[in-house]
Amino acid sequence: MRAERERAGSGRPRSRRGQGELLRRDILDAVNRLLVEWGGADKLTIRAVAQEVGVAAPSIYLHFSDKAELVWTALTDKYAQLAELMRAADEGAADGDPLARLRAQVHAYCRFGLHNPGHYRLMFETRQPAVDASRIGRHPAKLVSGSLRHAVTRSAEAGCVLSLPAEQLATTLWAGLHGTVSLSHSIFSDDLTEQLVLDLADGLLGSLIALPGDTTAPRPGAEGAVDTLAMRRIRDLLGTADDSPQS
Repeated sequence: MRAERERAGSGRPRSRRGQGELLRRDILDAVNRLLVEWGGADKLTIRAVAQEVGVAAPSIYLHFSDKAELVWTALTDKYAQLAELMRAADEGAADGDPLARLRAQVHAYCRFGLHNPGHYRLMFETRQPAVDASRIGRHPAKLVSGSLRHAVTRSAEAGCVLSLPAEQLATTLWAGLHGTVSLSHSIFSDDLTEQLVLDLADGLLGSLIALPGDTTAPRPGAEGAVDTLAMRRIRDLLGTADDSPQS
């Protein structure tokens, strides 16, 4: 099938005036197909995209400056979908305290990763084109990270106690959520996975931020910490074998 598309090469008729947006959409659809087929952007080239669409490579450059812009734009709708789910979850918890609204966003993030593993892997688990550091701020993932930062800042302004500066806390939270979701993709997954992931996310959030005056939340490793469902589930997954290193 790939060979047939390559033989087709530049067989696409020249676009009529006003059809540039249609070609742009066709290019983005082709990028998404190739990303799914190849599992990442390492093999993706402008020439390969042009062959997939049936145009000459210079036609791609009329719409996208380089491979990074091409991939980022193709994935933007997926980042936007996740950010919208987080926004809706936040608004759905608007009657609660700021921490409840942040927790709703956290749960929405985790559920998206669990329910859309293919999209999530392309967005966060496969290498994307390397760019100069000055361009990172334009990556569409900012839709997601920005939502978390806003919720953390709002919580701080409401008097919640942060264990780290707001920007650092939001990034630490995001990294922890990503790690939890990624582990569920690669190591463990069953009917109880979603609840475990949400419990782990709640524990992470609780270790980073607390409501004003809340002295009841146990700290990691604290004496007498509550034996949570997540802790029991982790023990079940790990079993009872002694995994300590041998001397």
